[in-house]
Order: sequence, then C-alpha cells, then structure tokens
Amino acid sequence: MRLHVDQRHDRVLELVRERGSLRVAELAEELGMSAVTLRRDVEALAAQGLVERLHGAVVWPTGESRPAPAAAAAPAEGLVVGMVVPTTEYYYADVVRGARETVEAAGARLTIGLSRYLPDEDAAQARRLVSTGADGLLLTPSWEHGRPEPGEGLWAAEQGTPVVLVERWAPLGHPAASLDRVRSDHAHGAAEAVAHLAGLGHRGIALAVQDSPTAPRLRAGYRAAVEALGLDPVPGSPGGGDPARSEADRFGRTLEYLCQGVASGTVTAAIVHSDADAIVLIPRLQARGVRVPEDLAVITYDDEVAGLADLPLTAVSPDKYAVGAAAARLLLSRLGVRGRGAAGPRDGGRASRRHLDILPTLRIRVSCGADRASR
Repeated sequence: MRLHVDQRHDRVLELVRERGSLRVAELAEELGMSAVTLRRDVEALAAQGLVERLHGAVVWPTGESRPAPAAAAAPAEGLVVGMVVPTTEYYYADVVRGARETVEAAGARLTIGLSRYLPDEDAAQARRLVSTGADGLLLTPSWEHGRPEPGEGLWAAEQGTPVVLVERWAPLGHPAASLDRVRSDHAHGAAEAVAHLAGLGHRGIALAVQDSPTAPRLRAGYRAAVEALGLDPVPGSPGGGDPARSEADRFGRTLEYLCQGVASGTVTAAIVHSDADAIVLIPRLQARGVRVPEDLAVITYDDEVAGLADLPLTAVSPDKYAVGAAAARLLLSRLGVRGRGAAGPRDGGRASRRHLDILPTLRIRVSCGADRASR
C-alpha cells in the first residue's frame, strides 16, 4: 500500500531514531521507496531540524538523545484536542479529517465545536470544549475577513490552554498574532493562477470572488501578480456587496461583469471563487454566447468539486488535509506529545511560536484552455 507523506516521514524518523544513521540508498530500499522520493522526504525533515543529511546518509540530529523506540513518543492517551470550526462540510471536511487522523494516530481524541458562523459562537464553543476536558484548542474563528477586526477576537488569545489558529491569522499588534498558526497561503494560490493564465497569453484577467474569509488574501495575491507581471488592470468584480441581497442577485451581477468584460475585449480570462460558483456561472455564460475556454479561460479556487463539472475546471487546490494535520501536530507538540514524525518543538511548548503557510497547488483541467494552447 502506498504510504501517505506523513506516514513515510514517520517511518524514516523511526528507523533513523533506532539506528542513528543510515545511507539514503539503503533506507530507500528498506522502505520500498524511490531514491528521489526519499531524498525529498529527507530534505523536508532536515529543514525542520528532525534529521541531518551527511554525505549520502541521513543521521539523527547532533546533540539529540535517541530514546528506545518504546519510549520515543510521549504518551498521549487521555489527551483531548478541541477543534472549533464553522462547519465540517465543503472546505473544512478535509481540514477536520487531517486533524482527526493526526490526533488519533498519537493516541489522543479530537472533539468538535461548530460555530455555523453565528456571532459569538466561536468563543462559546471554545469555552464549552475546555470545560468538558479539552487540553488544547484548534481554532477557526468566524472572522469575516479571515482576521479579527479591531477589538475583535481577544478571547482567542486569552485561553488557558495552548491554541493553534487554523486557516486564520491576526494582524501585528493584535494579541492573537502571537499564537501558533497554520493556514493555506491563498494569496500565493491566486498569484499562481494569474501567472498560469499569463503564461497562456492572457493579459486581461478578471477576479470574481464572493465575500468570504478567503477573499482578502485572494485579492492581495491577484493584485500583486498582475502588477509583477505587468498585466492590464481589470476593474474589480462586484463581489458579495450588500449581504441582504439574494444569491440570485450576486450571481446575476457577477455574470454581467464577466459578459461585459468579454464583450469589451478587456477580459479574456477569469479566476472564480469558488468552483461551486463557477459550476453555476459557466452554463449561464455559455447561454449568453461566451464560450469557455475559447472566449473566457477560467480557473476556479478551492478544488472541492471542480473536477466533477461537465466541463472539468482547472482549479487552485489548497491542501486542506495538510493544514489540519500540521495544526494538530503543532498543538500536540505544545502539549508535550512527541510522536513519530510530529513536527514542532521538543520541549513541551516552550519553543518559539510558529506561523506556517502551506502553498496550494494548481490542477490543470479543461476550463483554462491549456490543452488547446499546447497543441
């Protein structure tokens, strides 16, 4: 059975811990991995200070004791990790899965609190989880722009337990800015989409985003890439606008925005957040005579259902599972759990705080026209 990257890292660390040093070629053969894959894994582990590379070998870090395998992991049995998320559906299903599998692999238990984006529900759920025995918290507050507004979110930094923010961040100066954090680098993802479309020859690239905690970072990455690549500026999308307006109105305004851009010749490509929105919009565009990808190349953001569309959608894909897993490993390390492959401090939480950004990947399908451009 093919091992997940975290499982491979666990096995590498286990063997190096037991033996002190191993040649990379021998280790690859023993694990049934290609040398290229193993070197990539070793480089990732070395970057975290978990192993050292030396003349074709991988060795246990200098100065670090090597406990017997049976004592290698701090016991996590009885530990409870609380996780507060807006929902366990769509985007967050994989985030929760990554956290749950990581926590359970360490012998601990994950409990969930749902905010459903209700005002003040985040703090209430966090208090409930701590009162019922949570030893630490993974928090995804319902901050409208992915970060707290002035005076908002102070409760997150006032917990009496270790806290890791998940897919959220706090501006410098805010008390929550000093918390551990793991998030997808959505700005990078948007910039990658712009760069790909520019590489296909597009200069007028629109950004059509719904208002969400993800939107500000998408706009920031989009603007930075357009400027860096010297592309033609395109007026901003109508966005979500008045929250009292209906979904039908939002789709209608976005549809008009894209149709007018194509008709005027100022827009030949668009990045749409999310792929669920794109699945609704593309048939409407086609009904108005706008062909995808011939007249309008489309890249979507999220990659939850993009591959299931009748016209498979090129999509930026945040690694949601990796975000949840990394956040759980970081929190477990703060709780003193040093499981096999667990990234993070070795001293039960006294090390410096960490802000970890995980880069999304671009999955090429039909809607951006890349297959046509390569012919």
